Amino acid sequence: MNESSTRSPLSTPVTSRRPRISFDSDAIGRYSESIARFFGTGRYLVIQTVVVIVWIILNVAVVALRFDPYPFILLNLAFSTQAAYAAPLILLAQNRQEDRDKSALKEDRLRATQTKADTEFLARELASVRLSVGETVTRDYLRRELDDLRDSIERIETLLAAADGGAVGGAGNKSGEEDDSQWSGRG
Repeated sequence: MNESSTRSPLSTPVTSRRPRISFDSDAIGRYSESIARFFGTGRYLVIQTVVVIVWIILNVAVVALRFDPYPFILLNLAFSTQAAYAAPLILLAQNRQEDRDKSALKEDRLRATQTKADTEFLARELASVRLSVGETVTRDYLRRELDDLRDSIERIETLLAAADGGAVGGAGNKSGEEDDSQWSGRG
């Protein structure tokens, strides 16, 4: 019984018993980007140039401090080591930048899709508003219609007045006056 209590249940996977080194890949990425950015600056080039000039002067001119004679093997080893570390750091920084660019591109595409959908919706709404406005009565249209009605009424009144005047003038009797009073009473 005691032995089974120390064992893990069979439903859980067995993990490695070897110690693992864990690291934060994002922190390493940020650090490598900062180094890669520094490698690409004029300040780094000036510092490296000064170090190389001082190295050469010390090893050529100052005989007492000669630690790397003329073929400068130690200096070449330092440059090789620097290149061996700089290249992967720069590649890592480029990969992280590429990931950020992909993410930004994806967001831009989503935003463009949403903007297109919004624009199409607004275009449809604007078209429906134009149709609605086209069906409503405008002030100018109403004035024109009222002017046409007034002109029609004036023509009718003119025709009626001419018809009444012709009947009154031709007959010369009282019935024309009565007809005139009938029309004036109604109008």
